[in-house]
Amino acid sequence: MTTNRLWLATLCLAGATALAPTAGSANVNLEIDIAPPAARVEAIPGPRVGYVWAPGYWEWRGHEHVWVGGRWMRERRGRHWIPEHWVQNGPHWHMARGHWER
Repeated sequence: MTTNRLWLATLCLAGATALAPTAGSANVNLEIDIAPPAARVEAIPGPRVGYVWAPGYWEWRGHEHVWVGGRWMRERRGRHWIPEHWVQNGPHWHMARGHWER
């Protein structure tokens, strides 16, 4: 009987793991009614070979905008970085995530 319980527990765990979403598959589309503050002025460091600067942006975290500072990102040859930004749609605001474009 112990073997049967172990086998059943293993099947349940395997099934739950298969159904769990992965971190890479999460895509949240959030609209809020509060405009982001004006972008902060950041001192951009000097150029780094093989890297591009991604500027800072305001991110919505639960109930307020929180500043996320700029950062260096490894360059992707033949592509350019489109930074995170807010887009207004009537009274609502939508966060457009940063991404690479050709």
